[in-house]
Amino acid sequence: MKTSVKKNYAYQMIYEILILFLPFITSPYIARIIGAEGVGIFAYSYSIASYFVLFSMLGIQNYGNRVIAKVRDNKDKLNVTFSSLFCVHAFFSFIAFVNYLGYAIIHRQHIYNVIQIMYVASAIFDISWFYFGIERFKLTVFISSVVKIINVILVFTLIRSANDLWKYCAIMSGSMLISQIALWLPLKRYVSFKKVSIKLIFSHVKPLFVLFVPAIAISLYKYMDKIMIGALNGNEQLGYYENAEKVINIIMTIITSFGTVMLPKMSNLIASGDKQVFQKYISISIQFVMFQAFALAFGLAAVGDIFAPVFWGKGFDVSGKIIRALSITIPFVSFANVIRTQYLIPNEKDRQYLISVIMGAVVNLNINWLLIPTMGAGGAAVGTIIAEITVCLIQAFCVRHSLPVGFYAKQSLPYLIIGCLMFICVYPVGVYMGKHVITLLSQIFLGAIIYGGSAIIYWIITRNIMFISAIGSIRNKLNNFHRWGN
Repeated sequence: MKTSVKKNYAYQMIYEILILFLPFITSPYIARIIGAEGVGIFAYSYSIASYFVLFSMLGIQNYGNRVIAKVRDNKDKLNVTFSSLFCVHAFFSFIAFVNYLGYAIIHRQHIYNVIQIMYVASAIFDISWFYFGIERFKLTVFISSVVKIINVILVFTLIRSANDLWKYCAIMSGSMLISQIALWLPLKRYVSFKKVSIKLIFSHVKPLFVLFVPAIAISLYKYMDKIMIGALNGNEQLGYYENAEKVINIIMTIITSFGTVMLPKMSNLIASGDKQVFQKYISISIQFVMFQAFALAFGLAAVGDIFAPVFWGKGFDVSGKIIRALSITIPFVSFANVIRTQYLIPNEKDRQYLISVIMGAVVNLNINWLLIPTMGAGGAAVGTIIAEITVCLIQAFCVRHSLPVGFYAKQSLPYLIIGCLMFICVYPVGVYMGKHVITLLSQIFLGAIIYGGSAIIYWIITRNIMFISAIGSIRNKLNNFHRWGN
């Protein structure tokens, strides 16, 4: 792959991880200060606010990214496209904001709903889709880094007791608003507003709604499961699930960031008609992503029972079991993410994408209604697992005539075998050594050695193109550094 793709992947991965990871590193402190009940209360109010944010965004993350990528080489078209997109985005965002304002006023006795107004307002100013479309990932990383670091400092400084839960909510919501507003500061360097017709503005509405429906469907097993846990089984179970899902989300961010980077790249390749390079990118992407997916899935499954009590403290053992269960979804989500971001969305195959996520949502909702009342967070985990498998299988079926899905699965099989080997070796270490920090570190070190070593041996034996390319890239960098030193 070209260096720009590698750099953009690194930037995007950092950006996404910062959004999740910096709050995550405060989670052991927050878990001990406000407890599972407090974590559940925050997660419940945040999940409800997230639905209003979802309506604000109206599918613009994927659609805006794709459309901007196609016109980024033409300044006039870029200006007009951005102006018309932002107009329709601002219109729907304002409607969602006003509706949430009404909801918060009606439920003002719950102060957390009022505080989340800042989070909902942040969606109005969200133009990250524009920067992704023009592949300016470094800029978003820098702005997000500064805001998130301040966020962490404020959490450790201001949150001192369970009574400070409202402060935690305010810090998290306020940082979202500030980070989105900050993205407007350098905007004039890349684009300028132009007067656009109502007809052009409304031309975006239909494709936005087409991609909005999958976003709603996905939200049913991203946010609705939390709302259902809180409503059907209580905030304590929701607190366990919230912490477990944070771990899975960070892991998935490492993988799905690659799809965010590749979406504008693939959209641009389609616009230029370069089908050969397009197919090459997908093949390499599948192997790269599945290598990571099986490592992280089996690694999390092996250390989950030790990680949860070590990281969040006694009483969070349930979160460890949920981590182990949800780790099953990682390979399926990863495979589907490549298909979706590098083939379906760039090729405007929105109908196939829509069908898959609607089916996943239907499966998830039904399982949640059946299992959450009796199994709590565990029931939600089962629903998520089956839903993600459903989405992956349907998307793979939809592209079977256009992409060599069977070949991709065969490419991934060695990593599945290596992952199983790692799990068999790492999991017993936790059982034998007990729930201690040294146990967790030993498991991580052993897992990295086994998976990494086995993968390298496999690559050498098969003369893997991804491995050879990486070695060549490292050799070139070392040669350049050596010439520079002389």
